[in-house]
Amino acid sequence: MNAPDLRALTVLIVDDNANMRGILAAILKAVGVRRIIEAGDGVEGLKAFAEREIDIIFTDLMMQPVDGLAFMHWVRNSPASPNPYAPVIMMTGHATRRSLDEARMAGVTEFLAKPITARGVMHRINEVINNPRDFVRVGDYFGPCRRRRIDHDFTGDERRGAQPAPTPLGGEAEVHAFDPEECY
Repeated sequence: MNAPDLRALTVLIVDDNANMRGILAAILKAVGVRRIIEAGDGVEGLKAFAEREIDIIFTDLMMQPVDGLAFMHWVRNSPASPNPYAPVIMMTGHATRRSLDEARMAGVTEFLAKPITARGVMHRINEVINNPRDFVRVGDYFGPCRRRRIDHDFTGDERRGAQPAPTPLGGEAEVHAFDPEECY
């Protein structure tokens, strides 16, 4: 498989650590990304996102005054968001089950634990480009379908019973068991 041509992408990096932004920018440049916008916190990130067409967002989880989760909620749910469908890759040095769950519930597309590597960054970029997920709206959740694989045919206790399945926007819902290991 050939590496994707990333020259046309515009990537937004939102992280309060200038060194981390520099490392990620260097990785992105090395793989061909030419348009990289950096923001030092969620507020700057929201402004940059509102002012430019962004193809992929990398955001840190823990920042002040606006953290990555608040940033995500705005991207996905604000009427002022220019693209609630933008792929968002959340990075954190605090990769716990709780932070993963919170990020997933905020509508994060992919999750990347720090310290980041070029291989990890490329894997997440390839996922959002080559394996995009349908977006769903269920209750107060809006974001990418949290199930990575949909080729299961579960029966019995593994199958969801009376619970309504998330409905892809513009499509029919399929019912599949949720396996947390399939996400992120």
